[in-house]
Order: sequence, then structure tokens, then C-alpha cells
Amino acid sequence: MLKLVKLEKKYKKQLFDMMDEWTKCNEKIIPWAIRRIDYHYFDLYLENIDITKEEKNRVPSSVYFCLDTNRNIFVGAVDIRHYLNDSLLISGGHIGDGIRPSERNKGYGTKMIALALEKCKQMNITKVLMVCDKDNIASSKTIIKNGGILENELNDEGVIIQRYWINL
Repeated sequence: MLKLVKLEKKYKKQLFDMMDEWTKCNEKIIPWAIRRIDYHYFDLYLENIDITKEEKNRVPSSVYFCLDTNRNIFVGAVDIRHYLNDSLLISGGHIGDGIRPSERNKGYGTKMIALALEKCKQMNITKVLMVCDKDNIASSKTIIKNGGILENELNDEGVIIQRYWINL
């Protein structure tokens, strides 16, 4: 069973396992929020994983880790932005999400986004913007499976970004 959890000291091993795996793959860790601070400084990381107030082009956000309770591992993470600024309206959206490399193509992304949308409802976000690179077919399928309707595509510094809206 999957559930979204806030990071606590008891999840340090799960965090390190996931982040170490991602780092060894030499690929960009998404969402950005989970790599904003070096996880090796766990106490600092734990204290600062969420953004609690607006700061320099960043809005308040809450990070949740997707825990597979059967195996007691993190399979991914989501960053839920509480509202959108001009930059997020174009290329960031309300939810940033990522599944660790070894757990992809197992349906976890679709379920994790569904759980994140429930968190959005609890935050009184009624219309959620999700974006992905056009060439990221897995992400677009995950968004569409969760009710995403493509509004448009934009060129963001040479990368085509797809913008989807989900009504809650």
C-alpha cells in the first residue's frame, strides 16, 4: 500500500536509500525540492524540506514522500506548492513529482499523484496545474490518468512544456 508521509527521523534510512540510488544513476532528481538541500545533512534537511513562507521566486510548499508500507521504502516524492506565482504558472505548476529509478513503470506515479491531489483538496486548491516536458510520456500519461486536461504547450528555453489542469 502507498501513502504520502512527511519526513521524520524514523524515515532517514528510506530517504538515504532513495536519494543514494537516484544519485548513482547520474540523473536529475525530481522534484527539485528534495535536492534543494544536501540530504546528508539530515537534521538541516529535515528542518528545511518545506518552504514555509514566500521567498525569492519561491512560494510556500509541502514535500511528501511516497512510502510503500509493504516494503517500507520510499518510491518517490511530491512537492505541493500552495499557490502559483508567474514562473510556476508557466513551467512549474502546483505539483512536482518523481519516482526513484528502480520503481518506475509500476503504476506508482499515477497513485502518488492521486494521493497528492487529495492533499491539494485538503489545502483548498480546487484547480491544479501540472506540467511536464513534452518528451516525458510517462509523466503526461500519469497526469492524464488523474484527470489532467492539456491546456497548451509552451517553449521554455528550448524545451517544450505541456500544461495540464486538473479540476478537483
